[in-house]
Amino acid sequence: MKPGNMANMLKQAQKMQAEMARVQESLKDETVEASVGGGAVRVVMTGDMVVQSVTIDPAAVDPDDVAMLEDLVIAATNEALRQAQDLAQRKMAAVTGGLGLPGM
Repeated sequence: MKPGNMANMLKQAQKMQAEMARVQESLKDETVEASVGGGAVRVVMTGDMVVQSVTIDPAAVDPDDVAMLEDLVIAATNEALRQAQDLAQRKMAAVTGGLGLPGM
């Protein structure tokens, strides 16, 4: 490989790395929202997978069936997590051109 080509590849890799870091930082400002049980439980999560809020409809609170409410919270959180991962993957693919880099 010619020295000029290697320098150009390194420069492109550094540019991609900087852009990936910028995208990861921007994910903190984006949110996804998951709602389950006909809106009984709603979870809002940032693109960097931090739960911002959990909203529970008072009608979903049944003291005799706490397990159902727990299941709804788990389902909403897992769906929000899936959406946040999908968002991050789409944003990174735009930077990497879908190279499928390990760890991304």
